[in-house]
Amino acid sequence: MRNTFRALNAALTSALVAAACGGGGESPGLAGEVEIDGSSTVFPIQEAVAEEFQIANPNVRVSVGFSGSGGGFKRFCAGETDLSDASRPINDRERETCAAAGIEFTELRVAWDGLSVVTNPANDFAQCMTLEELSRIWQPGSTVTTWRDVRPAWPAEEIKLYGPGTDSGTFDYFTETVNGESGASRADYQASEDDNVLVQGIAGDPYALGYFGYAYYAENTSRLKLLAVDGGNGCVSPSDHTIADGTYAPLSRPLFVYAKHAALSRPEVEAYVDFMLSSLSEVVPSTGYHALSGAEYEQQLAALQGAAGASH
Repeated sequence: MRNTFRALNAALTSALVAAACGGGGESPGLAGEVEIDGSSTVFPIQEAVAEEFQIANPNVRVSVGFSGSGGGFKRFCAGETDLSDASRPINDRERETCAAAGIEFTELRVAWDGLSVVTNPANDFAQCMTLEELSRIWQPGSTVTTWRDVRPAWPAEEIKLYGPGTDSGTFDYFTETVNGESGASRADYQASEDDNVLVQGIAGDPYALGYFGYAYYAENTSRLKLLAVDGGNGCVSPSDHTIADGTYAPLSRPLFVYAKHAALSRPEVEAYVDFMLSSLSEVVPSTGYHALSGAEYEQQLAALQGAAGASH
């Protein structure tokens, strides 16, 4: 996936550079570092923005990690990062940790994602699964070990499960939505905070089942098979359309970036966040997620600029 985002087309590059020129993102004398960590789901968006920002501002080093939403908040509240990517809202415990450290921040909503349930393309029997079936597979203490345990007509082959680790916001959202409690999950599955590792595992196992953000499916359509999900109103597959209109429910969710107010006093960080919000309308669709409206991004930019002004 990284190579694809490094190869964003020339039209997108031009649009982003134009956004930088108009929004304070490009400055000949701008230098320094911007440290970002957090959700692997948000990572493709942030990586694409960072690469284009550094083209316009070669003396600014932007570091983007993907330790998971929880891992990102740990670093953010410890004062180690300027921005924190998240595929879930910050929780009360994390807010308290940040507050105790004197860290103030602004929450920015950057995109919509449809959390995707996928199998190997060799799977020719599963087309759609209900939330109840997903829960029976993934709940703590699950006794489901084969596909036949899910439906009698399916083969008696062992299900090889792949999913995000416990520091992932995707893990939190999936477990809360499917199992009714954040963090409630069976532990006997192949876990990784790197969604590309999950893609590789599922693509190499004919009886695999896993879940992650829609962008990682969109980037690997020839290697993965997307399952529809029945949330109570029939089988619906995630797509740009169903994520945008809310019919892919309940596995559609917002994606966030949290900006530390103190970091915004540094010109390189303020310029980067300004650039990010100015270019998300172009970047987000290219990464497989659904963009917010231009007006929504403008509102968040205005709020962020107010926070930046207060931090100076």
